[in-house]
Amino acid sequence: MVSATSMGYDDDRASINLPDDKDMLSKVKQVMKEKSQLEPEYLVVVGIGGSNLGTLAVQEAVLGKFYNQLDPTTKVLYADTVDSDLINVIVKMVETTLERDGNIILNVVSKLGTTTETVANFEVIIDSLRRCKKEYGKYVVVTADEDSKLWNLALKEGFSVLEIPKKVGGRYSVFSPAGLFPLGLLGINIEHLLDGARSIRDTCIDVDIEKNPAAIGAAIRYQHYKSGKNIADLFLFSNDLESVGKWYRQLMAESLGKEFNKKGKKVNIGITPTVSIGSTDLHSMAQLYLGGPHDKFTTFVRVENSTSHIYVPRLGGYSELVSGIQGKSLKDIMDAILEGTKSAFGKDGRPFVEITLPDRSENSIGQFLQFKIIETIYLAYLLDVNPFDQPNVESYKRETRKILARKKKY
Repeated sequence: MVSATSMGYDDDRASINLPDDKDMLSKVKQVMKEKSQLEPEYLVVVGIGGSNLGTLAVQEAVLGKFYNQLDPTTKVLYADTVDSDLINVIVKMVETTLERDGNIILNVVSKLGTTTETVANFEVIIDSLRRCKKEYGKYVVVTADEDSKLWNLALKEGFSVLEIPKKVGGRYSVFSPAGLFPLGLLGINIEHLLDGARSIRDTCIDVDIEKNPAAIGAAIRYQHYKSGKNIADLFLFSNDLESVGKWYRQLMAESLGKEFNKKGKKVNIGITPTVSIGSTDLHSMAQLYLGGPHDKFTTFVRVENSTSHIYVPRLGGYSELVSGIQGKSLKDIMDAILEGTKSAFGKDGRPFVEITLPDRSENSIGQFLQFKIIETIYLAYLLDVNPFDQPNVESYKRETRKILARKKKY
């Protein structure tokens, strides 16, 4: 990992160098400036998997799940599946905006531009844009590999282009233009995000293992995997971190779930990632977690400082319902629930670690994502698998293309 920091984008571990790329950041900020001058009411991100999960994770972690409902200057929509009902609603919102002469920015994110779902949604939405805007090209930003089919189409059509380095895979691309452009356009401080990633990166490649949290985390997870804990639950005690959990779910599943190891031996290895939200899922999953099989390793994540402070009022007669909560803050109650959960896990021999984030700022979220990226690379090394490929994903894509080729066109 240390050697990879001096290899730029010529190594599979290239994603750890993204926070140092000032030229990339400058290009992203230039396109952000151009598109923000158009005063878009909506940013529509078209991508799936690694092309949008990182963006959604950071956006919700920093700005909150209810960002759109708080009447921001630019709202965001994610077209990440070919569900007709979802895309129909997005198209209606886009067309309503365009028909009254409002503006949108369409950001399509795809490494090669050959992902079926992404291309289908891109064509549907750009068709609306073309019918409503004469100079529709200036409202489109393509984020892709240079010289890919999508990149070349963008140049031909006059779209703005941003490059994802070829060695940076989708699930590792949150600190590339794939994440930086849409996040920056929404007002997130992408410099602080990168600063956080850079600071923890340097800690997580320390050759002194006892000072390296990513190496320690990978070693602990590996040891428990070897003892039968093949399910990893990320238990997030902050509702706005749920999409961070979904981002991590892809990172772990695609990086570690492999049919063959690096020697070519068939191993069918992997750790199954799950996501839980505290305290919500204590009322849906705790019975399984505390009474079911001992096959899980849990990572509790808490946020030290909340952005809001709400207290339970002292209402006469209500203390008979639940005692001990009147006059307490909701954060105090949540912290007590987490402590109680950890105590129950410990008494029943259910292994866990705890990570505390100081807050949900760009810097803290950047640190957490980078930490998990490097920890996953180390864990793949211990499992003797390649964390940078996903050969089995292509099997469903091949079968899908065969089926589509047989279907009638309308």
